[in-house]
Amino acid sequence: MLDPIIRDKYTVVIGLEVHAQLLTESKIFSSDSTAYGNSPNTNISVITLAHPGTLPKANKKVVDFAIKMGLACECDITEVNIFARKNYFYPDSPKGYQITQDKAPICTNGHVWIKPLDATEEKPIKLTRIHMEEDAGKSIHLEGETETLVDFNRSGVPLIEIVTEPDLRTSDEAYAFLTEVRRLVRYLEICDGNMEEGSFRCDANVSVMLNNASEYGSKVEVKNMNSIRNVKRAIDHEVERQILLVEKGEKISSETRDFDAATGTTSSLRTKEDLNDYRYFPEPDLSPLIVDDAWIARIKAEMPGLPRELVSKFTKKYGLPEYDALVLTDTREIALYFDELCGEIDNYKLASNWVMGTVKSYLNELNLDIKDFPVRPKKLAGLIQLIDEGKVGNSIATKEILSEMLKHPKKEAADIAKERNLIQDSSSDNIQPIIDEVLKEFGVKVAEYKSGKKGLLGLFMGEVIKRSKGKADPKVTSQLLKETLD
Repeated sequence: MLDPIIRDKYTVVIGLEVHAQLLTESKIFSSDSTAYGNSPNTNISVITLAHPGTLPKANKKVVDFAIKMGLACECDITEVNIFARKNYFYPDSPKGYQITQDKAPICTNGHVWIKPLDATEEKPIKLTRIHMEEDAGKSIHLEGETETLVDFNRSGVPLIEIVTEPDLRTSDEAYAFLTEVRRLVRYLEICDGNMEEGSFRCDANVSVMLNNASEYGSKVEVKNMNSIRNVKRAIDHEVERQILLVEKGEKISSETRDFDAATGTTSSLRTKEDLNDYRYFPEPDLSPLIVDDAWIARIKAEMPGLPRELVSKFTKKYGLPEYDALVLTDTREIALYFDELCGEIDNYKLASNWVMGTVKSYLNELNLDIKDFPVRPKKLAGLIQLIDEGKVGNSIATKEILSEMLKHPKKEAADIAKERNLIQDSSSDNIQPIIDEVLKEFGVKVAEYKSGKKGLLGLFMGEVIKRSKGKADPKVTSQLLKETLD
């Protein structure tokens, strides 16, 4: 374990490269399917396999999605886009090169706002670029086999690569950044954000330097991290490893390292040169792509409300605590459901409690999405209104009314409450006799209450509610109990 005193001598510098597979039905330069999980080497054609004489053609939807992400990150959108060939040999890259963007990425500058755990303020993480490119295939190494199998289904699947400036200083900031980017791509519906399936991937560039140093230390790239948590673990390990090397007077090699999730450690894959010579040159088979103002305006008009905007709306307009707003905006569908619900009701906090509690519990228990929740916002608002007006209690609302609404979503909460005679009784003339009966039966407990055991009020409350079959208004009951006991 690294001594905190030693750790505090160093500044950590982190930059991230995030690859997001785009949710298009066809590949970036061909009409081949992008469906995940199909049999190996079935989503391919002569274009994907780069047969002589074949020509790529850019997928317009890929450009739409890249612009969308750029606008969400407040980037500058490049008007004249040039595709380039990045030359390198991988067994799972049939061309021997990758079509990407080099000198003219579609998005430049921009930033992503983050708020790490326990931070009091947001921090903007600057972006260098967002560019479009094609994915490589997949090498498969079966246990006990000496040969490597290659599946080209993923070759040509569209990607955007989101590259940050070296603005991150802790693994917590990296965690917050990836969480926010994943939330953004899901809100925009351009990527499913699934790291386990490889559709959302991250490489971390990590270096350390003494606090008073004027130059960054040697950069180490860490790969093969299949969860946001593992990115954090890998960075923490790499920071400690590099600081210990510097403390020993040893040199840090600029290299690419692999992360082992089982051990939480990194190991060397290959040494980096000072400059990777990929021999970039303009892709001769693709003409320049012009993104004009009309194209950008069309994409802007399609943009949904974004997480940060909705958090602001929920806290400022609806007066919710920041915690509620963050939970409710974790997914786009929940946020939009709640926003619609608030258009039907005035007690926003009660609505928040219901969506975060009862509704999400129901969804989690059955592994459903909010789109599968039978009770639409306007109907749920009717139930919440009954609670807010004191006509039914939370327990009755959940167990009796909501359960019926889930079976019959078109029914109104108020109608169910009337049909089942569930409306709370707030008449003191009806509640007082039940109170008198309970206190007479529990005479010993009444004496204990009067001697100082005020917690026994809950016992009396429970008995009254029980004997009224849940219909006694809790507020009126509590007030009458206190008056009777005192």
